[in-house]
Amino acid sequence: MSAPIRVLLVDDHAVMRAGFRMILEAQDDIIVVGEAGDGEGAVAQASALSPDVICMDVQMPGMDGLDATARIVEESGPGGPAVVVVTTFDRDDYLFRALAAGASGFLLKNAGPEDLVAAVRVAAAGDALLAPEVTKRVIERFAAAPPSGPVATPREGSREPDRRDEPRIAVDLTERETEVLRLLADARSNAEIAAALYIGEATVKTHVSNVLQKLGARDRVAAVVFAHRHGLA
Repeated sequence: MSAPIRVLLVDDHAVMRAGFRMILEAQDDIIVVGEAGDGEGAVAQASALSPDVICMDVQMPGMDGLDATARIVEESGPGGPAVVVVTTFDRDDYLFRALAAGASGFLLKNAGPEDLVAAVRVAAAGDALLAPEVTKRVIERFAAAPPSGPVATPREGSREPDRRDEPRIAVDLTERETEVLRLLADARSNAEIAAALYIGEATVKTHVSNVLQKLGARDRVAAVVFAHRHGLA
């Protein structure tokens, strides 16, 4: 059996942390390794405990959850914990600050227990997750902006149809990687991409990793935004 997913809970309400702990520790593959009641505590606990996933509240005394997320992502670097922002407030400023800070997910507290569990597992797997209520807003905001930088198209010699209206690129994606990017932009999970392309999930993870590296994208959210901004969705 693989090691359980190590989770750090950050919320200034002890009752909320207790509820999250109860939900998560009912799962065989998840263990809560620590708690914090503010941003400073979150930064300290993240360094001391090396969790796989941090469930981070936003509004807390002292350093808020968004500043704490930025600190943790910056200090831990690649391979550090994935941060899922879990908040009561469905606000665009919180959403976009969270993504800019490097959060791997954004979930509202009115989500069901199964959504919290799914968010932790998705983040631990290296994927990104947005609450359905906010996904459309993310796409609309970034897709409306003019493209900047290179545009991803298949490498020369692939069988991808020539879309003459699309800008050409400097990003050397293979035909398969371009297919994976299009499916990512359609909000497909790794399992759904594997089924659509008749390949294994391990192969999908490799393709996703290659796509992120070639695009210079921090996570799947950034790749999806890239695809929508450049007409690949």
